[in-house]
Amino acid sequence: MRRTSPIGAGNGKRWTIGLSALALAVLCALPAPAVEAADEPASARRPRIGLVLGGGGARGGAHVGVLKVLEELRIPVDYVAGTSMGSIVGGLYASGMNSQEIERALRAMDWTDTFQDSPSRAERSFRRKSDDYTYAFKAKPGFNSGKIMIPPAYVRGQKFDLVLNRLTLPVVEVKDFDRLPIPYRAVATDIETGKAVVLAKGNLSMSIRASMAVPAAFDPVEIDGRLLVDGGIANNVPVNVARDMGADVLIVVDVGSGLSSRKDITSALGITGQLANYLFTLNTEEQLKTLGPRDVLIRPPLGNIGGGSFERVPETFPIGERSARDAIDALRRYSLSPQDYERYLAQRARSRPSAPVIDVVRIDNHSGVGKDVIAGRISAKPGQPLDVEQLEQDIGQIYGLEIFESVRYDLVREDGKNVLVINAKEKGWGPGYLQFGLASSNNLKGDNTFKLGVLYTRTEINSLNGEWRLGGQLGDEPGIFAELHQPLDPLSRYFAAGKVGYGNTNADVFDDAGHRLSRYQLTTAKLELAAGREFGTWGEARLGYRRESGTAEVTTGAPAPDQDVNLGEAFLRLSDDKLDNINFPRAGHFGRAEYRVAREGLGSSTDYEQATLDYLQAFTWGRNTLLGRISAFGTMDGTAPLEGQVRLGGFLRLSGLQENQLSGQYAGLISLGYYRRITDIQFLQTYVGTSLEVGNVWQDSKNASFGNTITAGSVFLGVDTPIGPLYLAYGRAEAGNYSFYIYLGPRFTF
Repeated sequence: MRRTSPIGAGNGKRWTIGLSALALAVLCALPAPAVEAADEPASARRPRIGLVLGGGGARGGAHVGVLKVLEELRIPVDYVAGTSMGSIVGGLYASGMNSQEIERALRAMDWTDTFQDSPSRAERSFRRKSDDYTYAFKAKPGFNSGKIMIPPAYVRGQKFDLVLNRLTLPVVEVKDFDRLPIPYRAVATDIETGKAVVLAKGNLSMSIRASMAVPAAFDPVEIDGRLLVDGGIANNVPVNVARDMGADVLIVVDVGSGLSSRKDITSALGITGQLANYLFTLNTEEQLKTLGPRDVLIRPPLGNIGGGSFERVPETFPIGERSARDAIDALRRYSLSPQDYERYLAQRARSRPSAPVIDVVRIDNHSGVGKDVIAGRISAKPGQPLDVEQLEQDIGQIYGLEIFESVRYDLVREDGKNVLVINAKEKGWGPGYLQFGLASSNNLKGDNTFKLGVLYTRTEINSLNGEWRLGGQLGDEPGIFAELHQPLDPLSRYFAAGKVGYGNTNADVFDDAGHRLSRYQLTTAKLELAAGREFGTWGEARLGYRRESGTAEVTTGAPAPDQDVNLGEAFLRLSDDKLDNINFPRAGHFGRAEYRVAREGLGSSTDYEQATLDYLQAFTWGRNTLLGRISAFGTMDGTAPLEGQVRLGGFLRLSGLQENQLSGQYAGLISLGYYRRITDIQFLQTYVGTSLEVGNVWQDSKNASFGNTITAGSVFLGVDTPIGPLYLAYGRAEAGNYSFYIYLGPRFTF
């Protein structure tokens, strides 16, 4: 049988040879693939590695330990996706920082202060510092249109935003996160829909903030019209996000706390925390189910370190490191040679830009005050390199006006110019604020006082941030007042002020043995007009006129005719306030000097002149504080009536004597106090202390001398509470005078 060859067998062979030749020619004409190039590093043929850092609050510090091991093993990271604390560590790593730099930054961070929105006392305006010398509560809810309004969250993130801005400043111009040294994504949650939002563009620090904005704890962040909160609610370990970025292999770090056992759920807060843990755990497990055999999962055993235990962040670094070393066999598969890793690091370093020089400063003002109020406090000028430390101080003083919810900055590129943008947003619960106050004392000898007050302050009444205030007080010394304070320039260097009031004050008369003979109740109408000059945030000079008119009636003791009260005086007061805290100062000083001239022509019942001097200085080492104080008072060129005399006596003012037991024309007091902090509870810091006091009051200057003084002292327990300082004390003075005291209200002030 004739064998039949396949169709075109001879031609087929030639066809095959022709196709091979054509293919070879095409391959030779095309650029050679990277994987075939003899001079390409092995890293060009490696899988693309994505790093996934999950949320977990303070537990997320463990990510830093994992990064340290990855760097030791020379494992490159091509993509980073993070949620919450994972977005912070991941964002800093993607910006070009290495593990050591991130660790130093987290160790140096004062987490307690960072999560407190109240400006430091050094940054607060002098006007706001003066508020501290009332007995008002620290909380200031808004009161507008008849409604009480409160902030949307406990922490608004003002200080934390500045920290993130400083750490991410070298890449502040990068608005596309694919252009960072390592491409990066932060995951947040849209509070309106509950869906995950993947942030790939915009301001890096603001995206990080949005990712870790725990609802009710941190203010939500608005980005592109969406209100964003902590990404852990929707996607706590964003495995899918890293896959979508292009990762072939994932290294996943899960620091979630998981679900609590029944024995650990013992309160309403515990139940709320368990619900949050349930949401986080549910979406985490869904993500982890998608991991493959080439992926590496690391779960550091963080034990009882809670998500809010930020003071324990340094403890998490070695735990994360040990967990990564436990997975070293799985990780080592992705190590590069020393040469290839050096090339990888060099590529990361080249893509990290430096901070620019400022060309334009722009103020985005979202408040009722003029733009100059903000711009005048910004030192940055066009043509100068950005001084971050100075900018933060400037922003701190703007925030210290206490009318802004946030004051933030950004650097953007517009029309080829570097623009520094200052964004000031007024408080959403302002511009009217309520503040309550409570002051009480008891010497356990039948003498006690009680005062309950309320203040309403309306800020931003004009472009220069003028304000007016109404106040009322019930209790032992009831009264009402109205006050106006008006800055005369954008920087509040000059001001005018006026105050009117009507109320009662008590003045006691004691015999030489310390027995109260009588109590006068002074019912008066008051007027004060003043103008002055503020010196930054620390000082003030004030020139004014004070008028008081009414009657003094005996309410306790032998009956006596009512007396007229007429006080009319001009005064000059100089104040210097650099204390860090008025309740329990640990640093700084306070000084005040005032000279008063009373004349019948000004409305006074008699002519006289007076001078006062007060100075307080605090020194602290460790938990210990030493407090020195000197006070002097004198009436010259005349004799002051009852309402114009100085009073002394009571806790820390010659302890052991009754409150205001001594009165006269002259007085002097020198005291030395010591106290030690014995607890670190943020809102209930507790101190134990003692004081030594020497002073007296005299009717005649000829008797004023150290040889005619009273020595006194005290021991006390003090607690700094949200409603004011609380003291339990025992005081003793010469001649067997002693008292036990219970005080609520400032005592280390004048």
